[in-house]
Amino acid sequence: MKLSGDLGQLTYCLNIHPTQTFADVQAALAGPVAAVKAAVSPDAPFAVGLRFSGEALDELADPAKRTALKSMMQSQGFAGITVNGFPYGRFHGTRVKEEVYQPDWRSDERVRYTNDLADLMAEIAPDESFISLSTVPGTFKPLSYGAEALMAENYLRSVAHLVGIYARTGVTIGLAIEPEPACFLETIAETVAYFREHLFSDSAAARLAELSGLTMADAATALPRHLGLCYDVCHAAVEYEDPAGSIADLKAAGIPIHKLQLSAALRVAKMGAEQRDALVNFNEPTYLHQVLRQTPEGLQSTTDLPEALALGDVTDGEEWRVHFHVPVFIDNLGAFSSTRNFLEQILALHRQDPISPHLEIETYTWDVLPDHLRGETVDQDIVREMRWVMDQLQS
Repeated sequence: MKLSGDLGQLTYCLNIHPTQTFADVQAALAGPVAAVKAAVSPDAPFAVGLRFSGEALDELADPAKRTALKSMMQSQGFAGITVNGFPYGRFHGTRVKEEVYQPDWRSDERVRYTNDLADLMAEIAPDESFISLSTVPGTFKPLSYGAEALMAENYLRSVAHLVGIYARTGVTIGLAIEPEPACFLETIAETVAYFREHLFSDSAAARLAELSGLTMADAATALPRHLGLCYDVCHAAVEYEDPAGSIADLKAAGIPIHKLQLSAALRVAKMGAEQRDALVNFNEPTYLHQVLRQTPEGLQSTTDLPEALALGDVTDGEEWRVHFHVPVFIDNLGAFSSTRNFLEQILALHRQDPISPHLEIETYTWDVLPDHLRGETVDQDIVREMRWVMDQLQS
């Protein structure tokens, strides 16, 4: 939905719902998405954060299904302004963990999937609009060593495809790389360095010119238009980033934030027996829950929550931040809290000087949250989240 002034569009991500097949996407749009629109934007177009798995996207190669999608979007008053191109495979009801990054940016399959998503979004986008397409930050970190140049080449291949879409349709699509703990790009410092050395360098502009047929000068201009970040607030908080400092560093480096994902993580201010016992309720087998521990020796990372909990009482007294998306409207989680304060600071910064044209709520964990944190229905919980964000932006 359109926010006041120049604060951009607010939506939520369809990866909250099972969207493995095209029928699943249709069911989500007709059910919970329509219910959320009726509650928060009944008389105006409602921006939708779409998500298509590789399977659903392959189905949508059928022109009849593409037409059905476009018709449904128009008839329901939905505006497809952003798409989550991060998870390719199943994202609900099965073990996801580190497989969520596959296929990654070392592979032609990731390029193909991203380009096909872009083609679809250009078809259903409002005329001459801006579309953000969030994606994997390279790959899972253990798989990234020595692949830096290959991943940069593949990013640039997709950017060249986006340049072509812009020339043909007037639709601008921004590929938005999403830093995440335990990935090739996880911190803002790593991200700035990679953009400077591999993606926004003179050699990158020269390669884009070669791939796209643009002049060197036009390629340099096209790079930030079509390539930037998805800044996931949960991920940044888990990494102990400084809210204002991280945004300032990206701005100074000329790296646009094409999408701002609004989310909160678990925060244990001081680990102890009570906190460990309570964290067991969040130790579930579907998603990867990376942990960053503040120790006397500095930050220590653990790839998943079970490994961190297995360390036992040697971690007493540490601060923990856990990559587990929790409702943005809840701060007090009993034995610990969330990183909602980090999100509040980001929203305050956005209110003062807009960070991104697209704001997307992404609490995708409703079906694995402890029961006491869930409402009666997911759409009611999403409405609560959207209203909480709107209140923050009006403060």
